[in-house]
Amino acid sequence: MANDGTQDRDIVSLTSYKTTMQHSALSQLEAYWHGLRNGRVVPNRSDVDPRGIDRALEFAFILERIAPGMARFRLAGMHLNDLMGMEVRGMPLTSFFVADARRQVSDALEHVFEEPSIARFTLLAERGIGKPQNEAQLLILPLKSDLGDVSRALGCLVYDGEIGRTPRRFSVTSMSVEPLIAGIEPASAPLVTSSPGKPRRRSADAPAAPVGGFAEDKAPFGAARPGDDGKPGRPTRVPWLRVVTSDD
Repeated sequence: MANDGTQDRDIVSLTSYKTTMQHSALSQLEAYWHGLRNGRVVPNRSDVDPRGIDRALEFAFILERIAPGMARFRLAGMHLNDLMGMEVRGMPLTSFFVADARRQVSDALEHVFEEPSIARFTLLAERGIGKPQNEAQLLILPLKSDLGDVSRALGCLVYDGEIGRTPRRFSVTSMSVEPLIAGIEPASAPLVTSSPGKPRRRSADAPAAPVGGFAEDKAPFGAARPGDDGKPGRPTRVPWLRVVTSDD
């Protein structure tokens, strides 16, 4: 029987369908989150109903903020477990990233919880034996806890292609942070650290951090400091040893 090509046109690529399904999961999750807002800046964690994100459940997760720049998985779909090759609940989000990318992710998490903001990432899987280098997409959306603070997040992580050997970890190829409150600039400027684990953005007209040439010299260890009258004060340390002599 001659093949006129009509059968080929009816064949649907499973790989193409899976990729479309993964990206529709991102769209569904974000649309669902915006619907939960209902005029509010950030919806509540208690508002999230798994039935509302049925197509995204496999790729979805909920984070809990545990420290500045750190959040762990409270719930995670099977896709995330497959990427890590184990149950990821209780693990930090940064466990999915190579060492060089973890600071970027931590800084973005602080914007999500502090401003609050939406964070979007384009990721690239680490290459290795049996580990294809494919792209992934990550979306993080802030949520309020039962106490009313923004310490939870709804997210979605989708990886394109065969997973291969696990665990899979990623580098960040692009990232954007979208503040939800008017007047806050997007995080396109470089992130700098004002205190450990507390990121902030420096505006173009903000003074730069002092360089070494303008820093005051450190006082020598154990040196005396001048008193209010300009005279030398008492030593800053009590001597540990004392020389005792005897004429006997």
